Amino acid sequence: MSTLVNTLFDDFSILWPAMIAGVIVTLSHVPLGQQVLARGIVFIDLAIAQVAGLGVIGAHSFGFEVGGWITQAAAMGAALLGGLLLTWTERKRPEVQEALIGILFVLASTMQILVLANDPHGGEDLKDLLAGQILWVSTDQLLRAAILTAIFLIAWFGFRERIGRVGFYVLFALMVTVSVQLVGVYLVFTSLIVPAVATYRYRVSRQLAIGYGLAIASYIAGLVLSAINDLPSSPVVVWAMALIGLLVHAVGKDAREKAHAAQ
Repeated sequence: MSTLVNTLFDDFSILWPAMIAGVIVTLSHVPLGQQVLARGIVFIDLAIAQVAGLGVIGAHSFGFEVGGWITQAAAMGAALLGGLLLTWTERKRPEVQEALIGILFVLASTMQILVLANDPHGGEDLKDLLAGQILWVSTDQLLRAAILTAIFLIAWFGFRERIGRVGFYVLFALMVTVSVQLVGVYLVFTSLIVPAVATYRYRVSRQLAIGYGLAIASYIAGLVLSAINDLPSSPVVVWAMALIGLLVHAVGKDAREKAHAAQ
């Protein structure tokens, strides 16, 4: 037991920035995920994340630093263009919007491979984009993400009814761009969709709070387990969130059935 405590204490200096990153991502992605599920556009986050990643890779291929402002601007610009494109397709071809989102995902993903084809470190860069480097997030990254998340929360909870379709896609593109560079594509998708799916059977008034609790608990559990077992953090967090989400969903299903039976 003392060995375990010592291990956690030794790893805490690495884990706490990652935990903060997880909380920051959770604050924006849980409410966004509920909206994505309600709109029936589940794979939009993967598409926008890959478009943002393409912006990062494109800027990096021209020699710009990955964490620099030019790269950030390229990623956000690419994501905004992708978001505005999907706004247009939703208005023009709503009946095939999910299919068009899938096409955008494939095009962005394959373009990343083409851009990195002659880069000797291309495979590593692509892996970092997908799985993320949550253990190595910098203070500057956390600060930028925290500021943008605060702006998002004000806009979402203060003016959500007035932001409209374009506003939704713009906010979504911006937050996904920030999150991909913190935690990677896999955790962005998981943080959006798993809490929304796990809680949709609960009363609407409770879904957001339960979703936040689920996601934050999953990041903490996953990071601690990855440190104890010396495993890659992002995949462990993904599995932790899936398993905790399954448990939350099952509890919600049982509670709902009991409530119906009582009536």
